[in-house]
Amino acid sequence: MMEHIGRTSGAKRHVVLEVVDHPGPREYVIVSGFGTRAQWYRNIQADSSVRLWVGTRRAVPATATPMTEAESATALAHYIREHPKAWRNLRAVIERATGAPVDTLPMVRLRLR
Repeated sequence: MMEHIGRTSGAKRHVVLEVVDHPGPREYVIVSGFGTRAQWYRNIQADSSVRLWVGTRRAVPATATPMTEAESATALAHYIREHPKAWRNLRAVIERATGAPVDTLPMVRLRLR
């Protein structure tokens, strides 16, 4: 789970997200299944300071950085190779909800501080 700050309200917000990669002990990659219009995604663009609840870690400060389109495409390709069944399900949910095919998805790198 990620705690982020509302860009206009300043209120704490919480969202449960899909971790698509864990490239290092202090780094995670998450996906915005509903694109750049997702409220949490817009909020982290305004304030990149977040807190994470992952595994046994609780309320750990982190920095959220949107990845480039090329980095996101590479991360998505890796996820698809490693988790083909999960990807089929996730893709179906996203396409049903958005009415559009999934070519790429915005990804965010979370680095624990």
